Amino acid sequence: MSPFLIPIIALMIPIVAILSSMVFRPWMQLQHRKMELEADRVAEKAAQYAAQTERLEQRVRVLERIATDRGADLALEIDQLRDERLTN
Repeated sequence: MSPFLIPIIALMIPIVAILSSMVFRPWMQLQHRKMELEADRVAEKAAQYAAQTERLEQRVRVLERIATDRGADLALEIDQLRDERLTN
């Protein structure tokens, strides 16, 4: 092995480390930003699904009340609920 090879290798190690950190750090920051954007998108979708589920649960409650309420005039109640839905 050449006596000049050892100092060259010794100098190349920190140079390679510095250059790799210059490439690796921005790449990691980019990946982190991508993950943040994906998390925001998923959270927004979850909120939309929760709102839709709440609306469906309200409709089921209304239907259950209509089906189990025997003392009220069914047609009148349906019309009232339809009017309430149109005003909301």
